Amino acid sequence: MEHKVNWENIKTGIRNPFLVFDQLVLEHAYRVPIVLVEDSLSIGTNVFEEEWDLLILLDTCRIDALREVADEYEFLTEIGELVSVGSSSPEWIARTFTEEYTDQIGKTAYLTCNGNAEAVLEQDLQTTDPGYLSHSLLSRFDYVDADALGRLEKLWCYEPAGEEGPYGHVEGATPPRYLTERAIDVGRTHSFDRMILHYHQPHNPYAAKAMEEGRELFDYEMHYRLDPERAWESYLADLRYVLDDVELLLNNIDADRVVISSDHGEAFGEYGIYGHPIGSLHPHVRKVPWAITSGQDSGEYTPETPHPSESKEASEQDVDETLKALGYKY
Repeated sequence: MEHKVNWENIKTGIRNPFLVFDQLVLEHAYRVPIVLVEDSLSIGTNVFEEEWDLLILLDTCRIDALREVADEYEFLTEIGELVSVGSSSPEWIARTFTEEYTDQIGKTAYLTCNGNAEAVLEQDLQTTDPGYLSHSLLSRFDYVDADALGRLEKLWCYEPAGEEGPYGHVEGATPPRYLTERAIDVGRTHSFDRMILHYHQPHNPYAAKAMEEGRELFDYEMHYRLDPERAWESYLADLRYVLDDVELLLNNIDADRVVISSDHGEAFGEYGIYGHPIGSLHPHVRKVPWAITSGQDSGEYTPETPHPSESKEASEQDVDETLKALGYKY
């Protein structure tokens, strides 16, 4: 989002006065200073400091949301919490995969539906800057490049927004089944010390209810500040949508210590804030769930999704287009 003064931006500001306050005041007086001092203040806990074999990230999953649906899933028992190192995906990636943890990172497979993995670890933020100073400041962190990872699979190429496919919705984003199947395959054929799975859901657009009802997405399912109360129910539907796949995964992968968490949460209007901007300390954004369980491979499920480089159906969608669809780039 470029900071240009023109008639279109003026009209946007008149219609959305909070956006002006957010970009001019909160951005420079609050979030930028937070990013500048994050290293010295050590905000949050790096997940590589914790014990786990398999880390499952549900993008934007809030603690209260996971607790609300927990009684529907046997693998969700006690749900703790962790303060994340980031309040957005690029911030979490830049502050998680740092040189301090190079040895562990080299033994870790990272399978992700989030295009920010490429934006940060391969493009060094150069081609995906949305115009926010807080975003450009992420380059000051000492994160590694993609080659340092034991394995990186970029799975957002499957059924991104605007594509027709067997698992998702034409207005949605990468469905969980692609990541689930790739995780099962990698778990069975490789022996990494650790694996991180970064699902898209329940990040907006919220497509689960629309798929169930056979319709297009409502406006509030794409832009939830239009009707946060109704959007919350669609958000929970997307959370259940991905947890159904997590259940499938846990029955088909061997992992003694599995943690279900998130890179960051989401604000639905609490304290007048929406979303998950970089540098936020909003409690519903910075605190994430930390639920411990385990996985055991029954061998009952046979994945069909190939590695992205081997797929003839994989989309050629550019990472910029993917991030625009998710609201990370304008």
